[in-house]
Amino acid sequence: MLDHTDWLPFWKDFYVLDLQLLDGHVCVSLTPDDSSLTCGGCAKPCRQIHERVRRRVRDLPMLGHPVILDLILYRLECPDCGHCLQQVSWLDKHARLTKRLAQAAAECCARLPVAHVADMFGLHWSTVRRLDHQRLQSLVASLPTAQPRRLIMDEFALFKGHRYASVILDADTRRVLYVAQDRSRRAIRPFFEQLGPEGCARIEAVAMDMNTAFDLEVRARCPRARVVYDLFHVIAKYGREVISRVRVEAANQLRHDRSARRVVKQAHWLLLRNPASLNEREQVRLDEVLQANQPIMTVHVMKESLRSLWTAPDAWEWRRRWQQWHAHAAESGIPALMHFAEVLKPYWRGILARVRWPMHTGQLEGINNKIKVIKRMAYGYRDTDYFFLKIKAAFPGHT
Repeated sequence: MLDHTDWLPFWKDFYVLDLQLLDGHVCVSLTPDDSSLTCGGCAKPCRQIHERVRRRVRDLPMLGHPVILDLILYRLECPDCGHCLQQVSWLDKHARLTKRLAQAAAECCARLPVAHVADMFGLHWSTVRRLDHQRLQSLVASLPTAQPRRLIMDEFALFKGHRYASVILDADTRRVLYVAQDRSRRAIRPFFEQLGPEGCARIEAVAMDMNTAFDLEVRARCPRARVVYDLFHVIAKYGREVISRVRVEAANQLRHDRSARRVVKQAHWLLLRNPASLNEREQVRLDEVLQANQPIMTVHVMKESLRSLWTAPDAWEWRRRWQQWHAHAAESGIPALMHFAEVLKPYWRGILARVRWPMHTGQLEGINNKIKVIKRMAYGYRDTDYFFLKIKAAFPGHT
């Protein structure tokens, strides 16, 4: 027997019987101190020993070598609990890892992929994943109860093949409140059910893209909430459905003039980008394209006019700009633009709401980029619940 370990910060209430280096592992044999036995069920002192049990337990590495503890544990005869294993302060019941090792592995998972942590500590990846899952559950459960007033809703790609997940953010605290697979009404409904009638009545505004499912569920659940449509998504939709289509039609009409057709075809990103972000050379190229084709010039100018709806100082000015834009679209004679104007008409309240609620989904777009990093670090997740816990823990918000 080497010594009692009260002077050490680990293996409390145990004696070290032996310590050897075998096959690259530090093997430590431990036996309990008979004078400090407590029942693992009721935590009361108990001196009656029923039997001895041996267990091999992993501990933190020592000087670069894995540590294996060869424990002798007592099963006690407790008057209250019957036959019960003794309590060990540094070891959970039935555990094969010490609390120190479990905590260290779980904390490393906050910065490293599970596979790297498993390799670092010499553990199976499923064991590390379970420890990290427990850490995430404890962290999310410890967060204060959310009482949001403004929400931001969006979706991100979960897997390939147009499979998405919905995410809901508290616009004031930047806390991710809810993540669910799919982007349907059914997917986000549990969030509003958890809020309850009082929580739903507290919601004042919700920023989103023109997702009909989100829109309908918010209107059905939150009577006071105003839906605010995001500028970026509307302009992106305009670029796909109007500018790109008009550009393709213009290029097809120039099939006999190869040089002019090449200029129009190569102007795709120039037409979609914000003119303020173009350098001098790109601006010259854009001007050449606009001057060479009247329909392209028209839809490009109408894009900037549409963008101005989100900067109107008051409702009256917004109404004037909206009526002017809609009238110009109807008079343009461009089918794609006329169709887009008619499609946009039912959504005017969500665009007007931007005057009262200057909200956008830009906060959530930045969070979506970090979600992609989390997913890429792990080369994807097979367990979506675990992935969603990762997201919630990564964005706990601020007060």
